[in-house]
Formats: sequence, C-alpha cells, structure tokens
Amino acid sequence: MDHSHHDHSNMAPTLVPLMATDSHGDNGGHGGGVHMMMQMTFYFGYKNVELLFAGLVINTPGEMVGACIGCFLLAVIYEGLKIGREFLLRRNQVNVRYNSMPVPGADGTMLMETHKTVGQRMLSLAHLLQTFLHVIQVVVSYFLMLVFMTYNAYLCIAVAAGAGVGYFLFSWKKAVVVDITEHCH
Repeated sequence: MDHSHHDHSNMAPTLVPLMATDSHGDNGGHGGGVHMMMQMTFYFGYKNVELLFAGLVINTPGEMVGACIGCFLLAVIYEGLKIGREFLLRRNQVNVRYNSMPVPGADGTMLMETHKTVGQRMLSLAHLLQTFLHVIQVVVSYFLMLVFMTYNAYLCIAVAAGAGVGYFLFSWKKAVVVDITEHCH
C-alpha cells in the first residue's frame, strides 16, 4: 500500500508512551507511570509541542507563532539583561584599581598592559540589585536552553533570532574600547 501521498510536514514526530516495567512484567511498585521519549533531532512542526511546562502544549499554527514571538522576546530581554547589568556595575563602581605590568611585545620591546579592577560593597543596594538581576538572568538563560532542547526548529530559530536582535540593540556601545593610557581625550 502506497502512503507517499500523505503530507506529514506539519506534524511533530510521535512520542510513544513507554510503560516502566521490570523483568516480572509489572511496574515494580513505582506507580506504573508512563514515560515519554524525548525528541532528539530537529524538526519543523506545530502539533503536540510541549513547551517548558506540562500544560503548555502547542497544537495550532497560531499557537506556534505566539510561542515563537514569546521566545524571540525572551531572548531579546536576556541580551538586554546582560548589558543592563554591566551598565549598572559601571555606574555603581566603588573601588577602582589600575594594575600595570610589563609584557613582551612582538618585536622584542616591552609594553605596559593595564587592567582595571572594579569592586562593590557586599552589603549595598547596588550589590543586592545585581544579585537579583543575576538570578533572573540565570533563570531566563535556562528557559531559553530548555526551549532549544525541544528541538523544534521554529522555536530554535526564534531564540537564535532574538539573541541576534538583542545583541544588535543592546551591545553596540559595549565594543567601545578606551585606552586609559591615552591622556588626550
């Protein structure tokens, strides 16, 4: 029988429930739970895509578009959060030290390399805010990682595109390098 005329392009790979059994054919007293196999290859699809939580299942093209927009924005926010924390750290500098050390140059000359060390007070509002933002940043980064681990190509593209747009929007000032040994600014 020829099944080549069926279009399966919008279907996610089927996850097969597996019963946990031991060698005696029963569930070993562990509650007889059903275990789902995880998708391990990239696929394009919008049916039965479980996103982060058991009750959050995508089944329509509209739901997939909404999920992609949400993942895109989450990735943009993540990039903004990273740069925002750096900005706050620079703005709330308390202890600034410059350490210089000689390093050999390519042509045998000695160059002076200068490093800037910035510190904060541990018991300060600025450090408390940095700690809170760090926790948010870590949680968002794990959410993005778990979204990518769905292997749904639409969601993965949304995360990558959001990271790119976020970097473009927030990191353009970060590339500025100031030579602290230059005194003519």
